Amino acid sequence: MKRTLILGGLSAGLLASAVVAAPAQAAGDVASDSLANTNLAAQQVAAFWYGEMKANLIGATPYNVETQVVGKHVSTGGPTADTKPGIVPAIGDEKKTTSVSKNVNLPKTSGKVFFIGADGKPHWCTGTSLQSSYKNLVATAGHCVYDTASNKATLDKWVFIPGYYQGKTPWGIYVGKQAFTHYDFDVYEDGDRNYAFVNVYNGVLPVAGEVYKDRELSKHETKAAAEAAKKALEDKKETGASRLWIVEKVDDDHVTAGPEGKKVDGVTWNEFKKFQSYNVKADAPAHTFKPGTGVTDTFISQEEFRSAPGTQNDGDSYWQPGYKTFVFSYKWGNTYKYVKRTFWLNYDVDYILFGSTLNIGLKDVGRLGDNVGGQGLAYNQKVGQSVYVFGYPSGKHPDGNHAFTGHTLKWTYGKTFAAKASDIKAEEIIGVKSSFTGEGSLGSSWLAQYKSARRLGYLNGVTIGVADTDKNNRYDTSVSPYFDGETYGVYKVAAALWSGKIV
Repeated sequence: MKRTLILGGLSAGLLASAVVAAPAQAAGDVASDSLANTNLAAQQVAAFWYGEMKANLIGATPYNVETQVVGKHVSTGGPTADTKPGIVPAIGDEKKTTSVSKNVNLPKTSGKVFFIGADGKPHWCTGTSLQSSYKNLVATAGHCVYDTASNKATLDKWVFIPGYYQGKTPWGIYVGKQAFTHYDFDVYEDGDRNYAFVNVYNGVLPVAGEVYKDRELSKHETKAAAEAAKKALEDKKETGASRLWIVEKVDDDHVTAGPEGKKVDGVTWNEFKKFQSYNVKADAPAHTFKPGTGVTDTFISQEEFRSAPGTQNDGDSYWQPGYKTFVFSYKWGNTYKYVKRTFWLNYDVDYILFGSTLNIGLKDVGRLGDNVGGQGLAYNQKVGQSVYVFGYPSGKHPDGNHAFTGHTLKWTYGKTFAAKASDIKAEEIIGVKSSFTGEGSLGSSWLAQYKSARRLGYLNGVTIGVADTDKNNRYDTSVSPYFDGETYGVYKVAAALWSGKIV
């Protein structure tokens, strides 16, 4: 059910109007891409990140695509509102609250977004839980959803983990279902629209150990092709674990032989007994027989027959090692004839790539917004508002100083200003003074009117890059798209989508 948001209890100076209609052009500006679109797919994504002792989570590195920019503070021009200013209230904050706190309490809504990058390796950005009709929405930078490096629609195995810390998932893993970006970012990589809203399924936590189910992944005509497919999957970690192997197998249209009681390439002895009485016409050329079913009989001496392994007496028969020849005898009148029957070896051998589907017992832990809350949204606000920026910065400053580890959530505070960045294709971005480094901080939430007591505010930007504006080799500015009516239009579509459970 689509819910109408009634806005009220607004802080002075933040808004000009309480109820704002979506811009008329919003529907045509929204681009939507599917992430994990079935419950089974979502379960496998969650299992991928929980599997192998969470090695993929712990080993993930910060995503730093296009984060370092050349920024410059400007005093004129810059972002302008396209409609009246407005907000959507935070979850649990729909009514005016008066609680205050002198401390800066970190929001429970913040966390890390994990995915597989264009390089086939696990990476992370920052994301935040956002108000929506079904309490299932995450906001982050567009770069943390749409893969501009390889021009793919979306990044693979996308999840959000609020409160993530060194492998710990206190409120569970929330698998992405549907991603919404602005059309101009999806198609033109417009920096003014570098934001994304992602619907996530209910969170899940593991309840049992890892269980692997073997399955056939692909069939190849050559071993080299199978090895290439295996390497590609290992590089992308597609199976959720490093359990991949190649099996040589005779094609379904061909045969090989095997000893009684054993299977060779999945075929039993009984299936080949018929070949013991198979008669080959003396003048039949090889190509007239079905591949693998042709035989050639050669008469051998009694001595040669009895020297074969397993053939001691007349009437015995034996598959010789290698399972390609069958030695037998038969009585012709009052004498025995001794024969070595060779099966033609002109069958195809396929190379089957097998892997393990990782199955982990999962339990549903409920909706994202019910567990950690969700920030509100503010758009078309005056530039110059004070904001808190929350993110997981990592990496080094240009001078080599490694100020942040990316392990814990950090914050900074300042007033927004109109900004320009020569390395970003954008005309209406805003900046805030910040020492955050670019790696890891991509997608950091910019929260206006943040209330520390309730840990809630209004999302008014997301970090898309950092800059050293005074050229002292230390980052001093973070930049974000300006949130306007078109931003709200994308948000409104995403905020109305239901996702549900995966288990």
